[in-house]
Amino acid sequence: MTTVAQERLVRIAAGPADLEGNLTTPLNAPGVVVFAHGSGSSRHSPRNRYVAQVLQQGGLATLLMDLLTAAEEREDARTARLRFDINLLALRLAGAIDWLLGNPATSHFRIGLFGASTGAAAALMAAAERPKAVGAVVSRGGRPDLALPVLEQVKAPALLIVGALDIPVIGMNREALSHLQAEKRLEIVAGATHLFEEPGTLEEVARLAREWFTDHLTVYT
Repeated sequence: MTTVAQERLVRIAAGPADLEGNLTTPLNAPGVVVFAHGSGSSRHSPRNRYVAQVLQQGGLATLLMDLLTAAEEREDARTARLRFDINLLALRLAGAIDWLLGNPATSHFRIGLFGASTGAAAALMAAAERPKAVGAVVSRGGRPDLALPVLEQVKAPALLIVGALDIPVIGMNREALSHLQAEKRLEIVAGATHLFEEPGTLEEVARLAREWFTDHLTVYT
Protein backbone atom coordinates (compact mmCIF):
# COMPACT_ATOMS: atom_id res chain seq x y z
CA MET A 1 0.00 0.00 0.00
CA THR A 2 1.41 3.41 -0.95
CA THR A 3 0.66 6.13 1.59
CA VAL A 4 1.59 9.75 2.20
CA ALA A 5 2.80 10.10 5.79
CA GLN A 6 3.62 13.15 7.87
CA GLU A 7 6.07 12.85 10.77
CA ARG A 8 6.39 15.39 13.57
CA LEU A 9 8.06 15.64 16.94
CA VAL A 10 5.55 15.79 19.77
CA ARG A 11 5.78 16.40 23.50
CA ILE A 12 3.59 14.31 25.75
CA ALA A 13 2.72 15.24 29.33
CA ALA A 14 2.47 11.99 31.28
CA GLY A 15 1.94 12.97 34.88
CA PRO A 16 4.89 15.13 35.95
CA ALA A 17 7.04 13.88 33.07
CA ASP A 18 7.44 15.66 29.74
CA LEU A 19 8.22 13.00 27.13
CA GLU A 20 9.24 13.23 23.48
CA GLY A 21 7.84 11.18 20.63
CA ASN A 22 7.73 10.90 16.85
CA LEU A 23 4.17 10.79 15.51
CA THR A 24 3.83 9.63 11.91
CA THR A 25 0.39 9.85 10.35
CA PRO A 26 -0.38 8.41 6.91
CA LEU A 27 -3.31 9.95 5.08
CA ASN A 28 -6.66 8.49 6.21
CA ALA A 29 -5.03 6.25 8.84
CA PRO A 30 -7.70 4.29 10.75
CA GLY A 31 -5.64 3.87 13.90
CA VAL A 32 -2.37 4.63 15.67
CA VAL A 33 0.12 2.21 17.24
CA VAL A 34 2.10 3.40 20.27
CA PHE A 35 5.49 1.73 20.73
CA ALA A 36 6.77 0.78 24.18
CA HIS A 37 10.48 0.02 23.88
CA GLY A 38 12.34 -2.55 25.90
CA SER A 39 15.11 -2.59 28.43
CA GLY A 40 17.73 0.11 27.94
CA SER A 41 16.27 1.23 24.61
CA SER A 42 14.57 4.38 23.29
CA ARG A 43 12.27 5.59 20.54
CA HIS A 44 15.29 5.40 18.22
CA SER A 45 15.43 1.58 18.46
CA PRO A 46 16.19 0.40 14.90
CA ARG A 47 14.02 -2.70 15.35
CA ASN A 48 10.98 -0.75 16.48
CA ARG A 49 11.55 1.88 13.81
CA TYR A 50 11.59 -0.82 11.15
CA VAL A 51 8.32 -2.31 12.41
CA ALA A 52 6.82 1.20 12.56
CA GLN A 53 7.74 1.78 8.90
CA VAL A 54 6.00 -1.45 7.90
CA LEU A 55 2.89 -0.40 9.82
CA GLN A 56 2.98 3.01 8.16
CA GLN A 57 3.21 1.34 4.75
CA GLY A 58 0.06 -0.53 5.74
CA GLY A 59 -1.68 2.80 6.39
CA LEU A 60 -1.42 2.90 10.20
CA ALA A 61 -0.18 5.88 12.19
CA THR A 62 2.64 5.27 14.70
CA LEU A 63 3.89 6.98 17.84
CA LEU A 64 7.47 6.12 18.79
CA MET A 65 8.06 7.66 22.21
CA ASP A 66 10.59 7.69 25.00
CA LEU A 67 9.17 6.24 28.18
CA LEU A 68 11.82 7.94 30.32
CA THR A 69 12.96 11.55 30.51
CA ALA A 70 16.56 12.40 29.59
CA ALA A 71 17.54 12.56 33.28
CA GLU A 72 15.85 9.22 33.97
CA GLU A 73 17.61 7.63 31.01
CA ARG A 74 20.96 8.75 32.42
CA GLU A 75 20.04 7.26 35.80
CA ASP A 76 18.83 4.04 34.17
CA ALA A 77 22.07 3.73 32.21
CA ARG A 78 23.89 3.60 35.56
CA THR A 79 21.47 1.52 37.60
CA ALA A 80 19.19 -0.37 35.12
CA ARG A 81 16.47 0.23 37.72
CA LEU A 82 13.78 2.14 35.84
CA ARG A 83 13.59 -0.18 32.83
CA PHE A 84 12.04 -2.82 35.12
CA ASP A 85 9.66 -0.37 36.82
CA ILE A 86 6.63 -1.70 34.94
CA ASN A 87 4.19 0.45 36.91
CA LEU A 88 6.05 3.61 35.93
CA LEU A 89 6.32 2.59 32.27
CA ALA A 90 2.62 1.69 32.15
CA LEU A 91 1.74 5.03 33.70
CA ARG A 92 3.71 6.79 30.97
CA LEU A 93 1.93 4.75 28.27
CA ALA A 94 -1.44 5.57 29.79
CA GLY A 95 -0.43 9.23 29.65
CA ALA A 96 0.35 8.85 25.94
CA ILE A 97 -3.04 7.21 25.37
CA ASP A 98 -4.76 10.10 27.15
CA TRP A 99 -2.72 12.58 25.08
CA LEU A 100 -3.81 10.91 21.83
CA LEU A 101 -7.45 10.92 22.92
CA GLY A 102 -7.24 14.58 23.88
CA ASN A 103 -5.48 15.71 20.69
CA PRO A 104 -8.00 16.80 18.01
CA ALA A 105 -5.75 15.39 15.27
CA THR A 106 -5.64 11.91 16.83
CA SER A 107 -8.73 11.67 19.05
CA HIS A 108 -10.63 9.65 16.42
CA PHE A 109 -7.98 6.92 16.18
CA ARG A 110 -8.38 3.42 17.55
CA ILE A 111 -5.22 2.82 19.58
CA GLY A 112 -2.86 -0.16 19.45
CA LEU A 113 0.15 -0.86 21.64
CA PHE A 114 3.36 -2.57 20.47
CA GLY A 115 5.66 -3.59 23.32
CA ALA A 116 9.13 -5.11 23.27
CA SER A 117 10.87 -6.81 26.20
CA THR A 118 9.77 -5.08 29.44
CA GLY A 119 7.76 -2.65 27.32
CA ALA A 120 5.37 -5.50 26.53
CA ALA A 121 4.41 -5.82 30.19
CA ALA A 122 3.88 -2.06 30.36
CA ALA A 123 1.72 -2.21 27.22
CA LEU A 124 -0.51 -4.93 28.67
CA MET A 125 -0.81 -3.10 31.97
CA ALA A 126 -1.76 0.12 30.16
CA ALA A 127 -4.31 -1.84 28.10
CA ALA A 128 -5.84 -3.10 31.34
CA GLU A 129 -6.00 0.46 32.68
CA ARG A 130 -7.52 1.91 29.48
CA PRO A 131 -9.78 -0.92 28.23
CA LYS A 132 -12.10 1.32 26.20
CA ALA A 133 -9.25 3.05 24.39
CA VAL A 134 -6.89 0.20 23.45
CA GLY A 135 -8.02 -1.95 20.54
CA ALA A 136 -5.06 -4.34 20.18
CA VAL A 137 -1.69 -5.26 21.70
CA VAL A 138 1.36 -6.91 20.13
CA SER A 139 4.36 -8.14 22.13
CA ARG A 140 7.75 -8.74 20.45
CA GLY A 141 10.16 -10.86 22.47
CA GLY A 142 8.28 -9.50 25.45
CA ARG A 143 7.99 -10.16 29.14
CA PRO A 144 4.19 -10.21 29.51
CA ASP A 145 4.69 -12.38 32.58
CA LEU A 146 5.77 -9.22 34.43
CA ALA A 147 2.15 -8.04 34.15
CA LEU A 148 0.57 -11.27 35.45
CA PRO A 149 -1.56 -9.58 38.17
CA VAL A 150 -3.54 -7.59 35.56
CA LEU A 151 -3.58 -9.88 32.52
CA GLU A 152 -7.09 -11.16 33.21
CA GLN A 153 -8.30 -7.54 33.02
CA VAL A 154 -6.94 -6.98 29.50
CA LYS A 155 -9.85 -6.64 27.06
CA ALA A 156 -7.80 -5.96 23.91
CA PRO A 157 -6.85 -8.79 21.54
CA ALA A 158 -3.21 -9.68 22.25
CA LEU A 159 -0.61 -11.21 19.95
CA LEU A 160 2.57 -12.52 21.60
CA ILE A 161 5.53 -13.04 19.24
CA VAL A 162 8.60 -14.95 20.42
CA GLY A 163 11.69 -16.33 18.72
CA ALA A 164 11.91 -20.12 18.54
CA LEU A 165 15.44 -19.99 19.97
CA ASP A 166 14.45 -17.70 22.84
CA ILE A 167 13.63 -20.69 25.04
CA PRO A 168 13.18 -19.08 28.49
CA VAL A 169 10.98 -16.30 27.06
CA ILE A 170 8.77 -18.83 25.26
CA GLY A 171 7.87 -20.30 28.65
CA MET A 172 7.19 -16.87 30.11
CA ASN A 173 4.89 -16.04 27.20
CA ARG A 174 3.03 -19.33 27.46
CA GLU A 175 2.40 -18.63 31.13
CA ALA A 176 1.13 -15.14 30.31
CA LEU A 177 -1.06 -16.51 27.50
CA SER A 178 -2.84 -18.79 29.96
CA HIS A 179 -3.86 -15.76 32.04
CA LEU A 180 -5.17 -13.64 29.16
CA GLN A 181 -8.95 -13.91 28.84
CA ALA A 182 -9.58 -11.89 25.65
CA GLU A 183 -8.70 -12.93 22.09
CA LYS A 184 -5.08 -14.06 22.13
CA ARG A 185 -2.43 -15.82 20.06
CA LEU A 186 1.16 -16.93 20.48
CA GLU A 187 3.35 -16.89 17.37
CA ILE A 188 6.80 -18.53 17.52
CA VAL A 189 9.11 -17.34 14.75
CA ALA A 190 11.38 -20.09 13.44
CA GLY A 191 15.13 -19.53 13.71
CA ALA A 192 14.80 -16.33 15.75
CA THR A 193 16.62 -15.39 18.94
CA HIS A 194 15.49 -12.72 21.43
CA LEU A 195 16.28 -9.66 19.28
CA PHE A 196 15.14 -11.17 15.97
CA GLU A 197 18.49 -10.38 14.37
CA GLU A 198 18.49 -13.41 12.05
CA PRO A 199 17.68 -12.80 8.34
CA GLY A 200 13.97 -12.53 7.69
CA THR A 201 12.86 -12.85 11.31
CA LEU A 202 12.16 -9.17 12.03
CA GLU A 203 10.34 -8.97 8.71
CA GLU A 204 8.09 -11.78 9.95
CA VAL A 205 7.45 -9.89 13.18
CA ALA A 206 6.47 -6.78 11.21
CA ARG A 207 4.16 -8.79 8.95
CA LEU A 208 2.41 -10.44 11.87
CA ALA A 209 2.06 -7.12 13.71
CA ARG A 210 0.66 -5.32 10.68
CA GLU A 211 -1.94 -8.04 10.10
CA TRP A 212 -2.97 -8.03 13.76
CA PHE A 213 -3.30 -4.27 14.02
CA THR A 214 -5.01 -3.94 10.65
CA ASP A 215 -7.56 -6.58 11.62
CA HIS A 216 -8.35 -5.02 14.99
CA LEU A 217 -7.90 -1.27 14.55
CA THR A 218 -9.80 -0.64 11.33
CA VAL A 219 -13.25 -1.01 12.90
CA TYR A 220 -14.69 -0.57 16.35
CA THR A 221 -16.06 -3.65 18.06
